[in-house]
Amino acid sequence: MASILQPIPSDRRRRIRSLTLSLAGALALMGSATAAESAGDAESTASLTDAARIVPAIELGVGRRVPSLDLKALSGPRFQSDSLGGAKATVIAFTSTSCPVTRKYGPTLAALEKEYAAKGVRFVYVNPVDTDTAAAAKEMVQRHGLKGSYVKDTQGKAAKALGARTTAEAYVLDATGTVVYRGAVDDQYGVGYSRPEPRERYVAGALDAVLAGGLPNVAATTAPGCSLDHAGPIATEAKPTFHNRISRILQTHCTECHRDGGVGPFPLESMADAVAHAGMIRKQVERGAMPPWFAAPIHSGSSPWANDRSLPEADKADLIAWLSGSKAEGDPRLAPRPRTYPDGWAIGKPDAVIRIPKPIAVKESGVMDYQNVHVKTDFDGDRWIQAFEVRPTAREVVHHVLVFVIPPNESEADKKRRGDVAGGNYLAAYAPGTGGIGYPPGFAKFLPKGSTLHFQLHYTPNGKATEDQSALGLVFAKEPPKHEIRVAGVTGKLDIPPNDPDYVSKGKITVPVDAKILSFMPHMHVRGKAYRYDLDLPGGKSRTLLDVPRYDFNWQLLYRLAEPLDVPTGAVLHGTARYDNSSGNPANPNPNQRVTWGEQTDEEMMIGYFEYFIPEAKPGESGATLEAAVRDGSALFRRLDRNKDGKITADESPSKQQFEAADANHDGVVTPEELRRLMGRSRSRSR
Repeated sequence: MASILQPIPSDRRRRIRSLTLSLAGALALMGSATAAESAGDAESTASLTDAARIVPAIELGVGRRVPSLDLKALSGPRFQSDSLGGAKATVIAFTSTSCPVTRKYGPTLAALEKEYAAKGVRFVYVNPVDTDTAAAAKEMVQRHGLKGSYVKDTQGKAAKALGARTTAEAYVLDATGTVVYRGAVDDQYGVGYSRPEPRERYVAGALDAVLAGGLPNVAATTAPGCSLDHAGPIATEAKPTFHNRISRILQTHCTECHRDGGVGPFPLESMADAVAHAGMIRKQVERGAMPPWFAAPIHSGSSPWANDRSLPEADKADLIAWLSGSKAEGDPRLAPRPRTYPDGWAIGKPDAVIRIPKPIAVKESGVMDYQNVHVKTDFDGDRWIQAFEVRPTAREVVHHVLVFVIPPNESEADKKRRGDVAGGNYLAAYAPGTGGIGYPPGFAKFLPKGSTLHFQLHYTPNGKATEDQSALGLVFAKEPPKHEIRVAGVTGKLDIPPNDPDYVSKGKITVPVDAKILSFMPHMHVRGKAYRYDLDLPGGKSRTLLDVPRYDFNWQLLYRLAEPLDVPTGAVLHGTARYDNSSGNPANPNPNQRVTWGEQTDEEMMIGYFEYFIPEAKPGESGATLEAAVRDGSALFRRLDRNKDGKITADESPSKQQFEAADANHDGVVTPEELRRLMGRSRSRSR
């Protein structure tokens, strides 16, 4: 079938929004000035430097109204947070005259103030260090020409209310006092390093977004500087009302879907909406069904997920208390700015739009088999995809859309492998609540010339017959990237007996080359009930990467890491899936059926997708994938054969058990052919 393309001039300047995938941390991780730990509780080889990195905003209270503060200024006007003086936005920047990192940011803050004060932005500087003298503070103000309010927070009132973590932390507020960004000013300076120029201007980016009526791409980062004792989330209101608190909780966690034109069954944009649906909101929040986020909670430390949707305990408690209590309205003057959502493509105008050629009729009721549509592309060359978005035309009946790349001249072996994993070469997905995905410069996905796109569409009739003609929008990189983002999957055997309430399927991949994992997406059907990814590191240490104890087929969620995960050569990535084929599973179409692998809902799948890149691989090379390296074993052999003598000895192998399994003739060495045979046996067992 011919593709329907709408080419957009490629020389037009554009700004790609990183809507659901924050990989800025990957760029920092590749630099010499970054601290990073390999695989969490593995032995750390982290640098002693400390650079800004993206963190989940929900943990820091982004989206809350700034607490009531009345601060007398050492210079400039008094600061009262309940009266922002008509400013279009406000920057609260913590600072110090004694912290070496903060002193470097004096000229940067002065330049920001000069640039944005004329645009209606107010600047407030807060010094929380008791031993910084008033004289030193005034000298700093005069030296840099700061015009905003400079506050000596000697009692720690502001630092406690804002949960300030360091003397270099900055907050961006919109005109209603809602915190829309919290973190570093930029990434030019940190603990133990300086750069000639910043790579990311976080505060400037947040201000540009707020002044344009939107939200920043990056909502929270760490803020390298001198640590404070008050670190924590932004304080909440003592007496929550709809306008000062509940409205912001709904905006942050609910209205992305629950709005006019959204995929939620009813809007939650007003107090009347919230009151009318109070019982259902309370039920779904209390049982953990909403917001949709099914990763097991992290009991210590920061969440590793950049797109963590879970509801913080303080927000959950205040929301349930308000829904169960008097439902106080509060002062309308404290209401947040109404949230706006793009009518068109969230990624901006695409360079190309590939639409399924004919609308698909969705019946009024019942169930529908998966629809599979193949659309051949007709680009005049290879393309590197910088951003993509799947847009259904009938969102109310679209359960999910998966898009896969079928490369030209596909071999029969590749075709079989692609069929085994429901398409292989995963490119893009749509599920309720997801938006477009954008990658930062230097990262992209590859679309070879002559490829065919395989659309797999799942519809859920809702009582009204309609039709859908989903489309994929693509934004292309202007040049080949430094790193190619690829997708692989951990799969396992499936032969689920009738009436089995806890069938377990396991699969694994032995990683043949150093890689970095970016995200995970487990995929099962209606009998799937749990999925877990585990990693065994060379040397024997193991850890759980993602545990989804309550898998829900209705939400095909992507779990994105805030920082890329280092996976060294020889590590083993495990996937464990659990299924309920009993009558106790209300979604089970037939508990008396023996269930095997298949694409339809009444069949099952076991795929643990993950996005990754190989730092040393050349983008676009067909063999530069984990799958190719696993198939022939060449990459793993080259890395293990440290003395390059064409054989692997026991002291070169990271695993005694694997070495003994590979040494088929027990002569004390492993040849390339023996390694290939071992890897072939491992693949067979995992299928």
